[in-house]
Amino acid sequence: VQLVESGGGLVQPGESLRLSCATSGFNFDAYSIGWFRQVPGKEREGVAYITRTTHKGGSPAYADSVKGRFTISRDNVAKTVYLQMNSLKPDDTAVYYCAADLWSWGLEQTLWDHWGQGTQVTVSS
Repeated sequence: VQLVESGGGLVQPGESLRLSCATSGFNFDAYSIGWFRQVPGKEREGVAYITRTTHKGGSPAYADSVKGRFTISRDNVAKTVYLQMNSLKPDDTAVYYCAADLWSWGLEQTLWDHWGQGTQVTVSS
């Protein structure tokens, strides 16, 4: 299982970014994919996830802190999951990780078996 995040960068408050999680080495349709973020000194926080395609065609869910601003989607042909982040705030600054799991989904990091290396998102004026 390989997960590679990209799309991070430095943006100003109110701007947008789209993160990508490119995957390989497993049956993409059968895995749920999640996005998490972490700032130094804090635990990794669940941001959003989308269930495997066989579960309701891929059902998304979001943390309250990003609901209405972030959108997760999956492209089963490209085997990639996206996180569209709009109206970014300084509190969204973190390293963003994607994760994959065959059996579980949820916003708790302990539910996920496979992780990428992360991409830095910085929101600052």
